[in-house]
Amino acid sequence: MQEDYIRLIFGLKVKQIRMNKGLSLFKLSKMTGLSKSYLNEIEKGKKYPKTDKILVLAESLEVSYDDLVSLKLDKNLAPVAEILQSEMFKEIPLDIFGIEERDLIDIIANAPAKVSAFISTLLEIGNNYTMTKESFFLASLRSYQEANDNYFPEIEKAVLDFLKAYHIKDSDEISEKWMKEILTEEFNYSILYEDFSKLDTTNELSFLRSIFIPKRKELLINTLTHKDQRHFILAKEIGYNFLDLKERLNTFSWAKFDNFDSLLNNFYASYFAGALLLPEEDMVKELKTLFGLKKHDLASVITLFKKYTESPETIYQRLTSILPRHFDIRDLFFIRLEHKAGTESFHLTKELHLNKQQSPHANETHEHYCRRWVSVRILKEFKKSTKPNLSTEAQISTYPYHDNQSYYVISSVTPDPFDSSYLRSVSLGFLLAQAKNKMKFLEDNKNILVKEVAVTCENCGIPDCLERAAPPKRFDKINRYKRLNEVVEKFIKQREKQ
Repeated sequence: MQEDYIRLIFGLKVKQIRMNKGLSLFKLSKMTGLSKSYLNEIEKGKKYPKTDKILVLAESLEVSYDDLVSLKLDKNLAPVAEILQSEMFKEIPLDIFGIEERDLIDIIANAPAKVSAFISTLLEIGNNYTMTKESFFLASLRSYQEANDNYFPEIEKAVLDFLKAYHIKDSDEISEKWMKEILTEEFNYSILYEDFSKLDTTNELSFLRSIFIPKRKELLINTLTHKDQRHFILAKEIGYNFLDLKERLNTFSWAKFDNFDSLLNNFYASYFAGALLLPEEDMVKELKTLFGLKKHDLASVITLFKKYTESPETIYQRLTSILPRHFDIRDLFFIRLEHKAGTESFHLTKELHLNKQQSPHANETHEHYCRRWVSVRILKEFKKSTKPNLSTEAQISTYPYHDNQSYYVISSVTPDPFDSSYLRSVSLGFLLAQAKNKMKFLEDNKNILVKEVAVTCENCGIPDCLERAAPPKRFDKINRYKRLNEVVEKFIKQREKQ
């Protein structure tokens, strides 16, 4: 990138000076004796001329040699240099979106002033929302998932190849014991079960599920993890090895990532684990039966969950891959909320939206998520429940003051096994108009709760809402300006008639 950067900056300066002097490429060609096509390649950052040609250009453009070869740009182009030299740009995962670095440089070279203004806007937005490199990479990964409907056939095939290679015909054979044998015998792992609270004096490691020691190929699994978490951890390690993923994250849940490749490979390994533990063909068959039911019955849904895993998050995540591919249900979302019991604090810690940005989503304004969401309500009610491990509810959520869309949302809540004072809910939502064509039980109006909801309390127009956690400041502001504009337009029309 450094050579590309130098060529691009030189080309940008030549083009800017030429245009400021009102010279066409044809005129500059006549003045310098350099061909028009060669000058065009210089300005696009594809060619860097030798010293004698730079001297000719400097003389023709009436600038000094030193000024022309300097990497310093004026204020109009400075943001371009800033973004091209930034660490974030160097690590932008262009390849997963099918973009070459050369393509991006060409775009910048063709319209530097406009791109500069656009980049300045992005930087300002990033600063206002305190965007970190990590949040940028996570957003890139979500966009990559969404662009592919969160379905990756090459990994699905890799799972089938793996099962064939090890003569596995039934998902029941994929036990914890069997996965440990694969990792130790085939991939030379050492697997240890440890109480992480005793690994260090700070107790910081106690909340991790697993730690991988690369040089020793040693996998430490926290003894507090339940069976399904251990299964997922082992399946994920198999994914790392069978897919031959070198860059990786060494903790679960991740504590940090140094580059995008490690984050992307973590996703690939996790996808492999989900596909291994929740076989595509079996899941499709089960879902066809479930969607054919005429009565809305959460017991049937929970039965399906428990057939494969006690982890609703693993199920919901897997469904975001299977439903678009096999049932053409593409307008859906997945969200995970965390909540400390006894407080009014709810944090959206994970989200995925397919096909478009669905109504419930994270925001950077520190507003209060609607307390009418089933994902919030189930967290508040769980502490009163006598069910110790899992609670699942569903509702149809309608957004009358947002996009007037309705969603069927199913949500499950579980306590955090590492800290009983924390709960988490995971939810899967489907655009109702689309899902009705696939799920017969959605016609069962008597057995599905219907609620008007909003995205946040601050942007909610529901009158006399008993669940409201904050006044509707943003909603009132938007409507105040709307009324003001209507009055202004009316006033102008009346004055024009006088």
